[in-house]
Amino acid sequence: MPGPTGSLVSSNEAQFILKALKEGHRVDGRQPLDFRAVKYKLSEDDSGAEVLLGRTRVFTAVTAELAAPFGDRGNEGRVSYHVELSPLAVPTFEGARAGGASPEVTALLERALRDSGAVDTEALCVVAGRKVWSVRVDVHVLSADGNIGDAVVLCALAALLAFRRPAVSLGGSDGSQIIVHSKDEKESVPLSVHHLPFSITFALFEGGQLIAVDPGRSEDICCEGHLTAVVNAHGEVCAVHKADGCPLSTDQIMRCIRAAVSTAENLTTQLRAAIESHERARIAQRVRRHTVPQDALNGAQQVPVS
Repeated sequence: MPGPTGSLVSSNEAQFILKALKEGHRVDGRQPLDFRAVKYKLSEDDSGAEVLLGRTRVFTAVTAELAAPFGDRGNEGRVSYHVELSPLAVPTFEGARAGGASPEVTALLERALRDSGAVDTEALCVVAGRKVWSVRVDVHVLSADGNIGDAVVLCALAALLAFRRPAVSLGGSDGSQIIVHSKDEKESVPLSVHHLPFSITFALFEGGQLIAVDPGRSEDICCEGHLTAVVNAHGEVCAVHKADGCPLSTDQIMRCIRAAVSTAENLTTQLRAAIESHERARIAQRVRRHTVPQDALNGAQQVPVS
């Protein structure tokens, strides 16, 4: 994604960035195709996630409510995406307003997750034609240090994997009443996710002859353009987005896509490891919640057996 509009980089810094790339290095010590380390923090109540990509920090909250389905899709739920860019995090980002959203980042998120069919919307149906789950994904950019778009997609994907909706059942005298169960009554249910599409952005230099994956703030500003590929670990290309900058040949685009697939494989492994660790913590928490304290057992009244 393009960097914050109006941000400045000195000509000396821009020249240094370009010279380093020509020599196969970057100003932060990475190689041209190195993605920054990603840190995940998943909410204990399964309602969201926080991602730290370098110094770019993003928080995502996921909520769900029962709603009537759209008329032509009576057996499908829906997932909506909303992005807010804090003016404190990105005061010069184009289109950023207090409490507003960037249409470009939101469009990328929707192309990456909604249009690629990442979430199984049919699994969100409760009663066809009557009630479905409506899931809302709210993404907040808390601080920006380059490559906001990829961080937003990463955080939204992690939050969707960690999210659990309430279990439901049908009851009542006629068996048509929808009953929403609490966590104590029935274990909450994860979303059904078909695949994990990742957004991988490249900064373009020297007419696309030089590329830098996951650009930092300075690289974002002084590059000649951007190309974003949405891919998964299976090598499937979900979307290619290029909104600005120098033209690219087919060979240059394919080079970026091959690099993006390799990066997506690593990100998939890291994200699955974070989700598995979170799931183990959930199980331990559930066990503690349903375990009777030993002091309560010791203090319980003993009933003699005759």
